[in-house]
Amino acid sequence: ADDQWGQRLRAFVVCSGESRPDEAELQELVRDRLARYKVPREVLFIDQLPRNATGKVLRRELSSD
Repeated sequence: ADDQWGQRLRAFVVCSGESRPDEAELQELVRDRLARYKVPREVLFIDQLPRNATGKVLRRELSSD
């Protein structure tokens, strides 16, 4: 969380295959397509998204990192 603005936007990226873009490339890509306030300040690369038994993403587990 950000002291001034509250929550800060983070992107969690799961890469497929061998190639892995770097954080700056991803931020530049989304900066061209999204409003400024929607661009994540942080990009985290993870192996897989945490999911429950029905396949839904467990957002709380992501935010606890």
